[in-house]
Amino acid sequence: MKPMPLAVMLATGVAACSGDAVDRAMSDSSSARTDSLTDTVSAEPGPSLLDRVVQPAGFSSSLVETAPSDNDLTEERAQLGKRLFFDPILSRDRTVSCSTCHQQEYGFAEPRSVSEGVDQQLVSRNAPHLANLAWVRTGLFWDGRAATLEEQATQPIENPLEMDLGVAKAIERLSEDSSYVAAFEAAYDEPPSEASLAKALASFVRTLVSANCEYDRYLAGDERALTDSAARGLALFLDGKTGCFHCHSAETLTNDGFFNNGTYTEDGDAGRQALTGRTGDLGKFRAPNLRNVAVTAPYMHDGSLETLRDVVDHYARGGSGHPSTDVQIEPLDLTDRDKDDLVAFLNSLTDEEFLSAPEFQP
Repeated sequence: MKPMPLAVMLATGVAACSGDAVDRAMSDSSSARTDSLTDTVSAEPGPSLLDRVVQPAGFSSSLVETAPSDNDLTEERAQLGKRLFFDPILSRDRTVSCSTCHQQEYGFAEPRSVSEGVDQQLVSRNAPHLANLAWVRTGLFWDGRAATLEEQATQPIENPLEMDLGVAKAIERLSEDSSYVAAFEAAYDEPPSEASLAKALASFVRTLVSANCEYDRYLAGDERALTDSAARGLALFLDGKTGCFHCHSAETLTNDGFFNNGTYTEDGDAGRQALTGRTGDLGKFRAPNLRNVAVTAPYMHDGSLETLRDVVDHYARGGSGHPSTDVQIEPLDLTDRDKDDLVAFLNSLTDEEFLSAPEFQP
């Protein structure tokens, strides 16, 4: 039997950085979040979000085509969504925004094992990155419980461990702000509502397109874009020795499937099983795409692995050995150079332009 794609397992929990960065983020989180959110959200539109979008190589549909028919992607809607994304007005105590747990420099993830919401409460899972979610087909969140970006957008506002405000109260607050009322009227021809709030946030997240890393340039025909080590890593990625490509296509870098990747432990997070009730879904989580994976640590749904090399070593061992682990996850015959090369390829997926684009800043 072929082993489960190494990168798949990797992806089943991407969200990234070093242990030092995790410790630093944990200790500075409360003051940093307040400083970063206060007086930074402008009512004035920023640089065009739609003009910067480049179609990723090999993607089957354009960004505009990913939007549902009742939420056509427009500049006004995306700009409104960006303002909401950075505004702590959507949290109960006005200290947490979407950007608190989804920070641009970390690929719109954060360098924490699990996220921290209002009153410094810890949620149960790591914050996944947001790049190229417009093309997700099988459900969002780690367990796939939201079918669309619109359905996903307001759940953190309701979650008592995250923003703990409630959508009804959020609409009340937005309706008391004349600049927000005007922006909603311009974008949706109506005042703030639950539907238009979800649509606006979803519109901004759709514009978070990453398509300018070394690997993208390689796909575009620049054979010198990858280092020798990264090129060898790509060959391994596409080879049956690791089987990565089975769950991470060469273009989208994911198949949007759900897997128990060998990190489940007895009485741990049940993952997708809590949603479906199916025995076979125990410990399964969505395999996100590998975009910017080098900056989205720590990894896995619970942030339990600190580095990409830790993840590679985890899969080289064949996971933790729990009986519920996917049957395709078996020990991999990888040399130290193989592991280094795989990490080099994963590093080539970092899109520096995406991580610093002014269009995504408040």
